Amino acid sequence: MKRTRLRRCTVLLALTLLPATLSLAKDSDDEQRLQKASQVLGEIINIPDNIPQDLIDKSECVIVLPSVKKFAIGFGASWGKGAMVCRSGENFDGKWGAPAAFALKAGNVGFQLGGEATDFVLLVMNPKGVNALLSDEVKLGGAISAAAGPKGRDATAETDAQMKAEVLSYSRSKGLFAGISLEGSTLRQDKDANKNLYGRDTSAKEILLEGKVQPTAGGQAIDDVLMKKSPKNLSGK
Repeated sequence: MKRTRLRRCTVLLALTLLPATLSLAKDSDDEQRLQKASQVLGEIINIPDNIPQDLIDKSECVIVLPSVKKFAIGFGASWGKGAMVCRSGENFDGKWGAPAAFALKAGNVGFQLGGEATDFVLLVMNPKGVNALLSDEVKLGGAISAAAGPKGRDATAETDAQMKAEVLSYSRSKGLFAGISLEGSTLRQDKDANKNLYGRDTSAKEILLEGKVQPTAGGQAIDDVLMKKSPKNLSGK
């Protein structure tokens, strides 16, 4: 009888602790994703002759989506998670702030992943693009214009579409780096991940524009990469 009661108590204790254990595991996943994003960002923006320095310097925000995977279902949509980080200040003229978690869903966007994970870096070039991304879900090429980003030491070879785009996007797959159009893809706030990272329900606007949270270790790692590469906004607003 005592053994039965002890077993029941053990089971009840395990069930009680399970949600907390799962929550910690999920927190760890989201924090690790930020760490991975910082690694990917550091590798991509420091490759010579890839993302022009002047475009990074003129960007208001940067989105990093590491290891986006393609699923062989339906039309081969790709799905992944990452983070968006913005310069602080009303005019985006301050230091880089805490990141907000975002999720990407992309259809057939003119590239083949071939089973490999692909890293994406997106530059958000103006306040209109930032504000559109703060809605629950936004379609690139719909609410905001998007274009494949130019490559090279500077942006003098930009096309008209690239110059006017709110979002410029780049990809890296199998070691190959290129500007790529993500028109038709959707980006949305990952509210669950933001709650896990910051311990409470927090909107992307509160994180990115209002500075209501401090970056975690993974978020600070992203900021460190960007502060070293582009400490000041040179968009000339």
